[in-house]
Amino acid sequence: MMRFGSSLKKSAGLGLLTILLLGLVAGCGGGTKSAEQTPAAGESANSSANSTEPAKGGTFVYGRPAAVNSFDLHNQITANNAFAIDKVFESLVTFDSEGNIVDWLAESHKISEDGLTYTFVLRDGLKFSNGNAVTAEDAVFSLQRHLEVGGPLAISAKVDAVKAQDDRTLVITLKEPYTPFISELSNFSNGIIPKDFGGVSEEEFFKKPVGTGPFVVDNWDPAGDVTFVKNPHYWQEGKPYIDKLVYKLIQDDSQAINQLKAGEVNAIESLALQNANEIKQGPGTKVLTNGGWVTEQLFFNTLDEHFSDVHVRRALALAIDRAGLTNALTFGYAKPANSLLPTAIPYNANDTIQPLNFDVTAAKEELAKSAFPNGFSTKLLVASGNSTRAQEAQIIQAAGKEIGINIEIESIELATFRERFFAYDFSAMLNSGQADSPDANSIIAFQTDPEGFSKSYWTHYTNDEVTKLLHEGQKTPDGDGRAAVYSKLLQTLADEVPYIPLYYPDILKGVGSSVEGLTVLPNGSLRFEEVRIQK
Repeated sequence: MMRFGSSLKKSAGLGLLTILLLGLVAGCGGGTKSAEQTPAAGESANSSANSTEPAKGGTFVYGRPAAVNSFDLHNQITANNAFAIDKVFESLVTFDSEGNIVDWLAESHKISEDGLTYTFVLRDGLKFSNGNAVTAEDAVFSLQRHLEVGGPLAISAKVDAVKAQDDRTLVITLKEPYTPFISELSNFSNGIIPKDFGGVSEEEFFKKPVGTGPFVVDNWDPAGDVTFVKNPHYWQEGKPYIDKLVYKLIQDDSQAINQLKAGEVNAIESLALQNANEIKQGPGTKVLTNGGWVTEQLFFNTLDEHFSDVHVRRALALAIDRAGLTNALTFGYAKPANSLLPTAIPYNANDTIQPLNFDVTAAKEELAKSAFPNGFSTKLLVASGNSTRAQEAQIIQAAGKEIGINIEIESIELATFRERFFAYDFSAMLNSGQADSPDANSIIAFQTDPEGFSKSYWTHYTNDEVTKLLHEGQKTPDGDGRAAVYSKLLQTLADEVPYIPLYYPDILKGVGSSVEGLTVLPNGSLRFEEVRIQK
């Protein structure tokens, strides 16, 4: 979760880091719903069926590849933490499995016609997990703390004031319109915590956090497992149905699959595309899937002597058969990408954009226009341990060779890989970008703002017109005008290719056949409120 797209920058969209920093590979434009993301070859849809009435109670064990090491919602971004934080803390609004914004802790919200005033009315009777009432003052404290901390998912809107009108009414005023604001408020980082941390220190609070979520932290090993118990004061009456939720650390993918097959865990978070059919066809297992907010990409460091040349980037884009690569590597669980934005995100322009489609002759002609008409040698940085990425690299290597670009694949362990691209110590790299919320700005800002935290996702791509369109899109109300802004911006990215969108992978979860009521969200997280285990 990278869930990279997400402000280690101040421009909102770091979903990028949630997946990126864990090295995972996963996956409304005018209203495209994830239900329309047809499950591949008949696997289960995004919410497990509820055909019979299973017994309530019990313990659900979820295998995950990385431990939870912090519950500080304002200072975290990676999936290992984010998808635990969202079980304890909840926001005023959230998104459903189709990416639609829905009221959550707020029973209603209203946005003024000028886009400057946001009014939220909290649900009546809301309580924290310790039994204390939730008030608008708690929401004020939470959002102000986020504004002060900033953090990787900083609030990008220019906030003028956050005030409690009464115990249940919160009013946020902006200095200028910022259309993505309501969407960004659905991020886990905008969860509501007790005012003044409930009277304890920050350090003490986040060791034993108190929130409104369906679960409460019971036992926690920052280098191992987390055990949650159901929140007895949860506002959704009767939920969650299970008594306990265990996040079990399983760092080896093969071990995770074996434990799922053996029934030692009820589900696993990290399911590689190549293992999906095995789990789908297993006698005691199934696959839950959803269209995601992820785009797998080939990134160029535009500070590099070769990839600063737009003709070189265009040549390589033309040399890569994205459709062939997608078909070969994703087993029907992904779609070729034309646009930077996944099809589950509004204004993606995936059907109207004119990409640089596979054409070797045109690729050679484009390279001839560059400063390196006779080709050159370069390196492609890849995090080790990911077989899909390793195969991607080999396909790209072969495509480059076809037009005279000799690519050496440099495979290194994940921690060093992160250090290298954070330091711009690469020529090209394979990674994925992910949105944290269902708004185009979530990815676009992270990948096009040269002044943002990531400097255009560590490509340092700079185009004044793109930057202008970025800010215009943030202020333009939803509708045809905003669509036109993003269409022009995305076409420019397709023409100048500071990164090549390769494919949009689905989100896949391996699940035991006895599990019902589990919902896969498009950011890669899960909803466990309605989970039941068939006896």
